[in-house]
Amino acid sequence: MLTMYLPSSAKQTFVKGEVALVGTGPGDPDLLTLQAYRFIQQADIVIYDRLVSKEIMALVDESAERIYVGKKQAQHRVPQEGINQLLVDHAKLSKKVVRLKGGDPFVFGRGGEEAQFLLANNVACHIVPGMTAASACTSYVGIPLTHRQVSQSCTFITGHVKDCGELDLPWHSLKDEKQTVVFYMGIKSLPMITKRLIEAGRSANTPAALIHKGTTPEQKVYHGNLESLEAMVEEYQIKPPTLIVIGDVVQTFDEGQLAGIGYLAP
Repeated sequence: MLTMYLPSSAKQTFVKGEVALVGTGPGDPDLLTLQAYRFIQQADIVIYDRLVSKEIMALVDESAERIYVGKKQAQHRVPQEGINQLLVDHAKLSKKVVRLKGGDPFVFGRGGEEAQFLLANNVACHIVPGMTAASACTSYVGIPLTHRQVSQSCTFITGHVKDCGELDLPWHSLKDEKQTVVFYMGIKSLPMITKRLIEAGRSANTPAALIHKGTTPEQKVYHGNLESLEAMVEEYQIKPPTLIVIGDVVQTFDEGQLAGIGYLAP
C-alpha cells in the first residue's frame, strides 16, 4: 500500500523553499512512481502542465494551491520564462513547490532549463523521473520498442518544427530498418516527417502506428505504414497528443491480440 511506503534514509527530504520537478508519466496514475506520489502528497503549491491527468491531480492535497501553466502547440498560457520565475518566486516564499510534468521532466519536458534557472537563483530542486510516453504508450498497445532480430535500437525525436517551418534532423541516420523511431508532438509536422524519411531511404512500406492519448481511457491506436500515416490522420481526424511510432516492431503482435489497455490475449 502506498500509505505504508517509507522512503529510504538515503533519500533527500523535501523541505520548504525547494522545488520538485516531478514526472507524472503519460496519464495513467498507476504508472506514477512511489517517489512522485510522495512528493505530490507534500506539496504546498502545484504548478502543472496540460498533459497531467485529472486522476493524478486528484492526488494533490486539497489544501495545496494549484497553478495551471499548460501549453498547446504555438499556444502558451504562460511563457517558459514566466514558469521559471513562478517556481523561484514561490520557493522563496518558503513553500514546497511541486512542478508536475507529463512524462519525464528530462525528456522533451524542459526540466533541464527549469533546473538551471532554479540553481542560478539559489533554489535547490529534486528531480523525480517519470515514465516517458515512448515507452509507456507503446507498451500499453503491445509495441516493443526493441525486439531481437527486428530492432536493435530506438530513437526519440521531437516533432516540433523551428520558427522557419523546417524540421532539421539527421534524416539519413533514421533510415536503418532495424531502428525504431518515435516522434513526440509530430502530428502537425507529419507530412514533412514522412516525406523526409522516405527521401532519406526509409521504405514507404515500413510499419507505423499512431497512438492517441496512450495509457488513458481514451487510448486509441491506428496501424498503417509510413506512407499511409498522413491519410490516416485525415480519415480519423487524429489530434494531439499522439505519438508516432515507425519500425517493424509495430507488427510484432496481431491487432486482435490487444484485448485491453496494456493487455495482450491469445
